[in-house]
Amino acid sequence: MDLIIATLTKNAFVTALAITGLVMFFSHILSKYLTNNKLQSSAIAIILGLVAAYFAGLYTGGEKGISDIELFSGFALLGGSMLRDLAISSTAFEVDVKEIKRAGKIGIIALFMGCIIPFVAGAGIAWMLGYKDAVSMTTIGAGAMTYIVGPITGTAIGATSDVIALSIAIGLIKSVFFMIATPLLARFMHLKSPRSAMIFGGLVGTTSGVAAGLAATDVRLVPYGALVATFYTGLGCLLGPSIFFLTVNAIF
Repeated sequence: MDLIIATLTKNAFVTALAITGLVMFFSHILSKYLTNNKLQSSAIAIILGLVAAYFAGLYTGGEKGISDIELFSGFALLGGSMLRDLAISSTAFEVDVKEIKRAGKIGIIALFMGCIIPFVAGAGIAWMLGYKDAVSMTTIGAGAMTYIVGPITGTAIGATSDVIALSIAIGLIKSVFFMIATPLLARFMHLKSPRSAMIFGGLVGTTSGVAAGLAATDVRLVPYGALVATFYTGLGCLLGPSIFFLTVNAIF
């Protein structure tokens, strides 16, 4: 047993990848047999990851969640900024502006409304919670757009680690909400055509939430919604540390 633990610890990044694969497989089983695929496996995996990070933090008293445990230290790299930025870049390469145009003007309007409305709501919540400086309000507001835009914006404008963590948390809550709620609200939102899926992706923005929610609604709609949602992430990363921050800084 000691030899196995020593080997897994020595190859921490490979161990992290293997554990992530097992969690995804376990989440798929739970989704299939407990929820009849009504709750997407990615949503279950995110919830399990958050629970594991919470209890690992309580156990170690550390600041990096489960990666504070030596055996799981590979998660520090797997969940770090380098692979995060690589994931963003890889998805951005799939964006084709010509495809975006298929959504028409209303799709472009939805894209900008999808960025502005959650940002204003997130910045407003931050202000009510006592974060009244421009950097914190912008970072938390960007997190309300997606949990990717939040930390990128916060890093760019010099936010503290606890504010960046809050921005990730609010983005994750949004993502999980749409993973669960999309199939339940699809009929009410008339979510049944590629065009409606692209508008939905532009308004919601979070790629994982849109993709998982549409997969549970109608898998044929996933590429359309995910395409615009990916574009949303790139647009949010541009607007967050620039126009949004300058606007908040000018007001507050």
